[in-house]
Amino acid sequence: MTTLTISAATTATREHGLHLLREMLRIRRFEEKSAEMYSASKIRGFLHLYIGEEAVAVGVMEALRPEDNILATYREHGQALARGVSAGSIMAEMYGKQEGCARGRGGSMHLFDKETRFFGGNAIVGGHLPLAVGMALADKMRGDERVTCIFFGDGAVAEGEFHESLNLAKLWHLPVLFVCENNQYGMGTALEFSHAVTNLAKRAASYDMPTEQVDGMDVLAVEEVARRMATAVRNGEGPHFMECITYRFRAHSMFDAELYRQKTEVSEWRQRDPINQLMTQMKTDGTLTEADVTTMEREIAQEMDEAVAFAEAGTWEPLADLTRFVYSEN
Repeated sequence: MTTLTISAATTATREHGLHLLREMLRIRRFEEKSAEMYSASKIRGFLHLYIGEEAVAVGVMEALRPEDNILATYREHGQALARGVSAGSIMAEMYGKQEGCARGRGGSMHLFDKETRFFGGNAIVGGHLPLAVGMALADKMRGDERVTCIFFGDGAVAEGEFHESLNLAKLWHLPVLFVCENNQYGMGTALEFSHAVTNLAKRAASYDMPTEQVDGMDVLAVEEVARRMATAVRNGEGPHFMECITYRFRAHSMFDAELYRQKTEVSEWRQRDPINQLMTQMKTDGTLTEADVTTMEREIAQEMDEAVAFAEAGTWEPLADLTRFVYSEN
């Protein structure tokens, strides 16, 4: 049975609403700080910001458990933060310092953290889809009650791995939650210029798995759908697919001149900023005050400053370790 609808948002208690708001603000401020450090040449290489898409990572993570597996794309800072990877270890990783979550060897696009079961940060578009299927197959064979949740963009839906992975996940009845972050663009190519069928949930529905579209700018809506689907996957109902309709407010990467879309389009989407939407809803409900926001912003700013200080104080890996983890010692 498939569902192809935009889910309606629910309401949240004050405590839960503050938690969701804080997590989205942490991601937003971390990304802004990352852009600042990149402009100062402290961070090198590629940098893909998650600004505008915060509701997806935060909403989905609320539905997952510590034992679940998480795989993400190269735009994964938000997922890592929401999963519990510290801002300091992520910033140190982007600095290339060995105190980073991947010892400074992965950088922005390859975040990894064993403790939180965060398995990337994968730079090849769609390349991690088969990995998710393999991890879920291993869990099923071992009898582990674990969900493998994989985040990927709309561009990955055009890759062969997408179709192969969804087919095998359904064929083998695997515990996978597929989360498509449809931000309307595969790098600089608009969705309608690369996909004959722009309703991407229909692609997954063709593999006879439950699918649903959700407003990816509404954290409560995302959480509601993710909880329902994660529970179903965990209960042995096979793979599920959710398409989050979202939008990135910044360019594809810091190298992107962003000549492919109109400023008016970006401005229109900014009116649906997920952080502002939740703030407005909570203030209307009487569960958020300006004092709450001020306190939250102050605490998050301190966290980000401490993350930068941690990265600055970090150490470079010694030259003697150049071939460590590259060549086998046996």
